[in-house]
Amino acid sequence: MGNRLGNKYGILCSQPTIGWRMLLSDLKIKTLKPESKPYRIRDGDGLYLRITPNGRRTWQIRYFFGEKERILSAGSYPEVSLQEAREVRYRTKKLLDQNIDPCSEKRREKSEAVYRDRNTFQLVAEEWFDSRKPDWTPRHAKKIWHRLETYVFPDIGKRSIADLKPLDVLKVIQKLEARDATEMSRCQLSACKRIFKYAVVTGRIQFNPAADLESALRRHRQKHHPTLRRPEIGEFLRAFERFECREVPKLGFELLLLTALRTGELRYSKWSDIHFARQEWVVRAEIMKMREMHVVPLSSQTLGALRRLELLTGDQEWLFPNPHRAKHPVISENFVNNIIRKIGFQDRIVGHGFRSMFSTVLNEQGFNRDAIERQLAHRERNQVRAAYNRAEYWEERRLIMQWWGDFLALAKENNSMIKAVMSNSPTPS
Repeated sequence: MGNRLGNKYGILCSQPTIGWRMLLSDLKIKTLKPESKPYRIRDGDGLYLRITPNGRRTWQIRYFFGEKERILSAGSYPEVSLQEAREVRYRTKKLLDQNIDPCSEKRREKSEAVYRDRNTFQLVAEEWFDSRKPDWTPRHAKKIWHRLETYVFPDIGKRSIADLKPLDVLKVIQKLEARDATEMSRCQLSACKRIFKYAVVTGRIQFNPAADLESALRRHRQKHHPTLRRPEIGEFLRAFERFECREVPKLGFELLLLTALRTGELRYSKWSDIHFARQEWVVRAEIMKMREMHVVPLSSQTLGALRRLELLTGDQEWLFPNPHRAKHPVISENFVNNIIRKIGFQDRIVGHGFRSMFSTVLNEQGFNRDAIERQLAHRERNQVRAAYNRAEYWEERRLIMQWWGDFLALAKENNSMIKAVMSNSPTPS
């Protein structure tokens, strides 16, 4: 018999008061009254309106697939209009012409819709984030998630990740470019690429729609952290020495200068990380940017500052505890830039700029570049060379840190005295 709309006998109307070839209209539907038993009114070509005793009106499409007669529910009236129900009937006929069972197709589409709802971009991003979070510092993880919530999720977070096209992602990134946030736009593109890559690996999508979008972005110009030129270092240090504030943050600032640590690494250090006998500061892997333990050789100046700090906070867990906020156990991340601003150097240097200053001065002095990079805990991409760096540069790093402490001490006294410490530096490797 083949696949067709209608029932086995071709008599599609159970109501003798309405001719079987008569089409429905909205006016006619409104006149239909519930009866003691459910009944159907035919519109034509297998489309019915079923009326129940409680007055509910439901569209049904009766069709024959192979040897079986089946009924496809097409929604309730008036939520699904008469015209919309006829469009469903038309699509049903198209499926039958392709030898596809409409009921099976509806179940498949419903299953796909549920799958899409469970695989929105934001839900997949959360899964990716949870998988990567153990490798990040708490501050870095918080920053990544905040940026996704602010710049990406409002536009594509609720959409199925499988439905997103390159243009959808590009529009998100270009909104940031339009605000002249070029660096942020590239950061968010990078995050999106990693989320889509995770979706590919976990079977949600077939290809990464963000993979080739760099060519559509503005050319990126690297922005370097503002830092001090060598003649300005002494001026800055003397201004800092005159600055009056609480002793704990001032010692924190001094130790940041002496150690070239990142602000977060300094703030989240504990007294158990300080080894006075070995003259080492062990920065735990969980607070390092690259999640690898880092050791700082302690100069005599650093040891002195730590001893003074020990008198103030040595009976507590953290080097720099926060006495005011229980939810935040350590000193605020803004303390460094606040001090810079208060001594009037906010347009000349930022907190991270001290690491650039450390690198510039030592490289100009002729110290081994690899030893400097290792002391800054910059990751070496070549794994063999990275192992060599860790094993071979320890003694040179000790010399570097003591030279740096001496350099800062003399620079604070007088810029003209810097030459003295420079002339006493070890022979560059």
